Amino acid sequence: MKNQMNLQFSALSQNESFARVTVAAFIAQLDPTMDELTEIKTVVSEAVTNSIIHGYENDPDGIVYIQVTIEDNLVDISIKDVGLGIVDVEEARQPLFTTKPDLERSGMGFTIMENFMDEVEVLTQPGKGTEVRLKKHLHTSKMLCN
Repeated sequence: MKNQMNLQFSALSQNESFARVTVAAFIAQLDPTMDELTEIKTVVSEAVTNSIIHGYENDPDGIVYIQVTIEDNLVDISIKDVGLGIVDVEEARQPLFTTKPDLERSGMGFTIMENFMDEVEVLTQPGKGTEVRLKKHLHTSKMLCN
């Protein structure tokens, strides 16, 4: 059985923790391990922060969209903005690359996502926004109930 959640919120830094906790609460029904839960919360934080800081450059009128689908033991997360987009995705995915060194950004967001998730896909168009798709198979024996 497939179960889905959709969420949208203002692109404000204070909403990053709201997004992380909401996604964690939704996937908790699968009874993930603490490590799995921590990893998913971390990647959600990274992707949402990227949307806010880079996609909208802290434009409070921007909206971040999250869709989470769970089916069996697969968690499929999409985090999307309709902001600036990424000019060079391969460069952006390089460890330590950042366009905001003045904000003390570490440039490790995509590297963290790739280390914690089974699949990471970045879809982007300059001037139109970015969608980060994240997939993780949980090592849980609990399946969705009716």
